[in-house]
Amino acid sequence: MRIEWIGGLLGALALTGCAKQGPQALIGTLEWDRIAEARGNLAMNEGKLAELTHGARIETIDAARANLASAHAAETDAEAEYTRVAAMRKRELVAQSQLDQALAARNQRRAATQSQEAQLRELTHGTRPEQIEQAAAAVDAARATLSGLELTRARLTVVAPRAGRVDSLPFRAGDQPSVGAELVSMLVGDAPYARVFVPSSQRAELKVGDRFEVRIQGVAEPFMAKLRSIRSEPSFTPYYALAGDDASRLVYRAELLLEGAATADLPAGLPANATRAP
Repeated sequence: MRIEWIGGLLGALALTGCAKQGPQALIGTLEWDRIAEARGNLAMNEGKLAELTHGARIETIDAARANLASAHAAETDAEAEYTRVAAMRKRELVAQSQLDQALAARNQRRAATQSQEAQLRELTHGTRPEQIEQAAAAVDAARATLSGLELTRARLTVVAPRAGRVDSLPFRAGDQPSVGAELVSMLVGDAPYARVFVPSSQRAELKVGDRFEVRIQGVAEPFMAKLRSIRSEPSFTPYYALAGDDASRLVYRAELLLEGAATADLPAGLPANATRAP
């Protein structure tokens, strides 16, 4: 016979936090990184849509109006300077190049004023419907991308139904296990149990709750245990228990629940033997 943990097989490729559902095993973080990026992209597009839908803030409009007033003042000064230089040119008091410079400066100021007027109109007249539709489409696309990644992560995530600890991880990050392969072996329960096989000649003497002393190979001190269950249907003696006349006898599988805090550190699979406690 050998000692075993109450265990199960669970698969996991990504970790999602949920303390009530017990510990989980994780392999890799690729999908987490992609989902974080997708969430940021969705938030950015939602912000753009909100800005286009609600229009510019009053502070932005006031700033545009101030810029337009400043452009008007600069244009007025440039117009006055051009008029003065043009009059002096008629009297041949300045060179033609100076008049050309004054004309270029005036035209530049006019263009700046027109640009500021266009910006103010855009802020006060609202956003074009086409721009809002484009922004809404970008939000829908970003939301669909995020939903797809979350669905992929959900398919790759298995949550342990109860608390436990990881016993083995047969695969490494990047491996592609076949369908139905064991991905993670988890040990659950507060204590291990010894799986023993009771000869048919002793079956009638045992009942649930009986006390046993269990000795485990490699552990000096024995453990006390209580018979938790014993099957009604017999089975053949397992190969590792074959010896003499016992090889041909039927046995009944039983489970002895070990007691004591030291049992928490016992690994599964250790050979053990049990005897009835006095």
